[in-house]
Amino acid sequence: MNLEHLNPNQKLAVIETEGPVMILAGAGSGKTRTLVSRIQYLLDEKKVSPFRILAVTFSNKAAREMRERIAADNDIDFGAIQVTTFHSFCARVLRNEAQYLGLSRNFTIYDTSESKSIVKTILGRRGISVKEVHPSEVLYYIDGLKNLGYYIGCTDEEANDDIDKDDLFFQFYQEYEAELHKSNAVDFGSLITGVLNLFEKFPEVIERYQKRFHYVLVDEYQDTNRAQFRLVRLLSEEKKNICVVGDEDQSIYSWRGADIRNILEFEKIFPDAKLIKLEQNYRSSKNIIEAASSVIARNSQRKGKKLWTSNDQGDSIKVVECPDDKQEAEYITKEITKLITKNVSPKEIAIFYRNNAQSRLIEDALRRSNVAYKVVAGIKFYERKEVKDLLAYIRCVVNDKDSLAISRIINTPTRGIGARSLRKIEDEAIKMNLSLWEIINKIVDEPEEYRFLKLSAKIRSGLNSFATMIHESKLLAASTETPSVVYEKLLNESGYLEALEVEKTYEAQGRIENLEELYTAIKQYEEYEDQPSMVGFLETITLDANKGDEQIEEVSMMTIHGSKGLEYHYVFVVGLEETVFPSFQSMEDGDDGIEEERRLFYVAMTRAMKKLHLCFAQARMLWGQVRFNSPSRFIDEIPEEFYEWEGVKKSQSIKKNTIKDGIDYSEEFSQDSDHSDFVETTYVQSTARIEYKFPKGTSLMHKLYGEGLVLDAEGFGEDEKVVIKFKDGARKKFLVKFAPLEKC
Repeated sequence: MNLEHLNPNQKLAVIETEGPVMILAGAGSGKTRTLVSRIQYLLDEKKVSPFRILAVTFSNKAAREMRERIAADNDIDFGAIQVTTFHSFCARVLRNEAQYLGLSRNFTIYDTSESKSIVKTILGRRGISVKEVHPSEVLYYIDGLKNLGYYIGCTDEEANDDIDKDDLFFQFYQEYEAELHKSNAVDFGSLITGVLNLFEKFPEVIERYQKRFHYVLVDEYQDTNRAQFRLVRLLSEEKKNICVVGDEDQSIYSWRGADIRNILEFEKIFPDAKLIKLEQNYRSSKNIIEAASSVIARNSQRKGKKLWTSNDQGDSIKVVECPDDKQEAEYITKEITKLITKNVSPKEIAIFYRNNAQSRLIEDALRRSNVAYKVVAGIKFYERKEVKDLLAYIRCVVNDKDSLAISRIINTPTRGIGARSLRKIEDEAIKMNLSLWEIINKIVDEPEEYRFLKLSAKIRSGLNSFATMIHESKLLAASTETPSVVYEKLLNESGYLEALEVEKTYEAQGRIENLEELYTAIKQYEEYEDQPSMVGFLETITLDANKGDEQIEEVSMMTIHGSKGLEYHYVFVVGLEETVFPSFQSMEDGDDGIEEERRLFYVAMTRAMKKLHLCFAQARMLWGQVRFNSPSRFIDEIPEEFYEWEGVKKSQSIKKNTIKDGIDYSEEFSQDSDHSDFVETTYVQSTARIEYKFPKGTSLMHKLYGEGLVLDAEGFGEDEKVVIKFKDGARKKFLVKFAPLEKC
C-alpha cells in the first residue's frame, strides 16, 4: 500500500495498529483521509478480514462516505465493511441478542414523538398536567440518564452517582422503561444502554463480540458521551486494539451529552496508549491558523497541540465594528455582493451565527439585495414553525376570512379542539356557505342552535377563548396601537409562549428566541414606516420572501454548531458580543461554559480558508429592546498582528472592562465626537422592590371569566403578568396591560 500521500504523523497514525492509540486530529489536518488509510492498511498489509474491524462514527452520511472510499480501493464487498454509527451498530446487536433482555427480534424503535406519548400517558395516570410537568422536561431527564449509560439494574459507579432514586423524575423514568418493555420497544438512548446491559450482565455475549472485533476505531471521539465510551471500552477490552480519532478543541456538544473527559482521560484509562498528533492544517491561511491557535491556547481543558500550516500567510482577519445590528447585516451583504461581482461563487461564502434567531436580519438584507442564500441544517426564519404560527395569528386578526390561518392555530397551543371536531365545524361552514371564522362565532354566540354538532364543554370553552382573543386583538389593531403591541397580546394571551416556557428544553428555548426575534422584526418595521400596520408588515415579509428564488448558487447560512466539518473560502461570523457570543448561559456556567464557547469560536475561525470577517455591533436589538453589550472577549484574545480593525476607531469603542458580564444594557449609548478617549458608561441595577398592580392574593373580576384569585405575579410595569385561578377551577395567565381586569 502506497502511503506517500501522507505526512509523517499521518503515516504513523496509519501503521501503529496494535494496542490503544489516540489520534489528536486538529482542524483541517486530513483526519478522514488518515482514518480511511488506516482501515485500508489493516485490510491490505495486515490481511485483517473486514469482519474483524469495527469503525463507528456519528452520522449515516459520514459512515457511508467512508465505506465508499474504502470499497473503491479494495476488492471487497461494500456490505462487508463494518463502518457504521453507534445507533446502527447497537440496533444490530440488539436484534441478534434480543432474547437476553426479554425482547423479540422484531422490537420497535420509538422516535421522539412516540416517547413523548408514553410520558404523557404516565403523567395523565398520575393526574399531572403538562403545565405542571412538560413531557419534554421528563424526556430531557431520561436522556441525561441514558447519556451516562444508566439502565435499570446498572451497577456502574459513575452512572449511579448523584441519582436520587426517590426523585419523582426517576419514578417517571422507571415507569417509562416499563412501558417500553411492555410494548416490545426501545428508544434511541435504549439502543446504547440496552447493549451496555447485555455486555455488562452476560459475559458470554460480550466475549463473542470481543472475539469477533479485533480492531475498534472511533471517529469524532470528542463527541461521545459516557455510555458510548463504556461501550467501546468493553468491546476492545480483550485485544486492546482501540483507536480513537478526535479533537478536544472541537468538543462543542456538551448540551446533548458529549463529555470532553472521554478524550482528556483516555491515557488514564489506557496507560500504555500511543498519542499521535496531526497538527498540520491543509485548509486555512497562516494568519487564520495562528490566530485561532492563540485563542484556543487559553483553554485549560486540552491535551496540547499547536496547529501549523505551510499555506501562504494570507489576508489579515477583518474585525468589523458596526454601529448596530442592522448595519452589521448591511455590511455583510455589501461585502458578499462585492465578492460575487469579482466572480467568487456564492457556494464559497458562509455566514455563521451563535443562535438561529440571529439569521433574520441578515436574511432580510440578502433578500433585498437579491443575493440567494440557503439556511444549512435549518429553516429560513419566516418558514420556521413557531414563526409561521404567530404570523397565522396576525393573519387571523388582519383577515378573519383566512380559514387556512385559523385552522392552523385554532388548536395551537392545545385548546381541546382536535382534528375531528375541527372537521365537523368546517363541514358545517361549507354547508352554510360561511367562513370558518363566521361559523365559530355562531357556535360561540348561539350554543343552543349548534347542539347537534355534539361539541363538548371543553371544545366550546376553547372556541370561546379563541374567538374572544381574536376579537380583542382586532379592536386593538383598529385603534391607534402599534403592530408590536397587538403581537405581544397574541403571543401572551394565546398561551403559545407559556406552552414553550413549560417545556424547559433547548429546542423550546430556541423557538422562544425566534418569537422574540419576530417581535424585534415588527419593532424595526415600525421604526422605518410612517404609518405602520399589521397588513403592511405581512406584505413586507411576504414580498421580500419571494425574491431571488430563481438563482441556483447560494450563500450558506448556519449556526456555528452546524458548521463543524465544513469549510468555505470566505466566512463571516456575526454577533461577537458578550452575552451573545459567548452566550449569557455559558457565562452563568462559569469556566467550563466559557471554555466550550471558546472551542466554538475556534471551530468558526478554522472553517475559513482565505478570508475571515469577525463582526460585532455596538447596539443590538434583542427581545424588542436595544442592548449595549461589550465586544466579545474572544476578539481581545486574538493577537493584534493577525487582524485589522474596521469601523468606528477602536479607541472610541465602549471600554470593555467597564461592563460587567450578564448585565442587561438598555441605557442610551452616546459618544462625544470631540473626544478620542474611551467612553465609559456606568450601568446601575435597581434594587427597588417591584410593586405589582395585581399582587399575589388579589381578588379580581375578569369581564369574560368572572371572579378569580391571583396565584402569581411576575414582570414589571407594562410587562406585568398574572396567573389567575377562577371559580370554575380554570387557571389562566394574562398580560395585565391587555386583560379586562378589575379588583373586587
